[in-house]
Amino acid sequence: MKIWFDILTPKQYLFFEYFIHKLKKQHTIISTSRKYEQVNNITQYGNIKPILIGKHGGSRKQDKLVASLERSKLLTKKIGRFNPDLLISFCSPEASRVAFGLGIQHIAFSDSPQAKAVMKLSLPYVTKLLTPWIFSKDDFKEYNIDLKDIIKYKAIDASVIIKNYKNSKQKKVNAKKIILIRPEEIEASYVQQKSKTNETIKKIVENFPNEKKIVLSRYKKQSDDLKRMFGRKILLYTKPINGEKYLMKADCFIGSGGTMTAESALLGIPTISLNSIPNKIEEFLVKKKVLVRNNIPDKITKEITQIFNNDDIVRKRKENAKKIVSSFEDPYKILLKTIKTL
Repeated sequence: MKIWFDILTPKQYLFFEYFIHKLKKQHTIISTSRKYEQVNNITQYGNIKPILIGKHGGSRKQDKLVASLERSKLLTKKIGRFNPDLLISFCSPEASRVAFGLGIQHIAFSDSPQAKAVMKLSLPYVTKLLTPWIFSKDDFKEYNIDLKDIIKYKAIDASVIIKNYKNSKQKKVNAKKIILIRPEEIEASYVQQKSKTNETIKKIVENFPNEKKIVLSRYKKQSDDLKRMFGRKILLYTKPINGEKYLMKADCFIGSGGTMTAESALLGIPTISLNSIPNKIEEFLVKKKVLVRNNIPDKITKEITQIFNNDDIVRKRKENAKKIVSSFEDPYKILLKTIKTL
């Protein structure tokens, strides 16, 4: 079988790497992506080398639309020549439309029903949708997909990404505590809450002058603002990085509720979510006590102080995380079953 993967974000790259590695043993695989710094620079940490077709449209609606339309035309030519039997995507709008137009069956993954623009542009064309069991089928009801075509699996997508992570914490060069901070995805259409990241970093800098504060920025504007505000008071990384390398050294992680926040929580790292992207996965992790939600800077610094002064917090988080991950099933098995039904 010829299988086409369309990969649009770092999360999708890390998630699909696991499936491609298994499927390529018996199938012919083609993977595509787009010119987008967040994805293109992360390929150095993996084994997938996708063909770059089209580009990311940025934050402006008109630019997003033009980039999407142009990419759809380019994909049509490339994929028409490859003639795949199946598309697997994370609800790629362009790939969804192209696959439908060319008569290619499409299995899509999604753990983000709140991403309304992407869902509306992709789900009407999807053959089957695979989603974590946390979500109700009704969460996707408004997007014109037949509910019988929605298949659930008992796992969180971040658990697939951390499958290749090392089990033991990496040794540090020095004894300084490390606070790892991941700002929100400012160019995503579904992020609506006002950011409190800079205010939070300011409080952390004030309260933890001797700790190592690493900020993993996403975009140039975001990086420029952080450089201007904090200078050498933080260690700022402006290009996509190997998340595993930094997570495994972190004593505490501050995230925005997205995939890296879930990765950190499932690794048992004391994790605080700023709740910039409210979602059911974050709610589940809070309920299971591997994640704390807080967006008040003063309370966040108090939480970090507790983490650094109470080894029981770290131990309990790790125990809870281990139990959760061990209860998950392998989404790859669900994918194979779904492929066989087509």
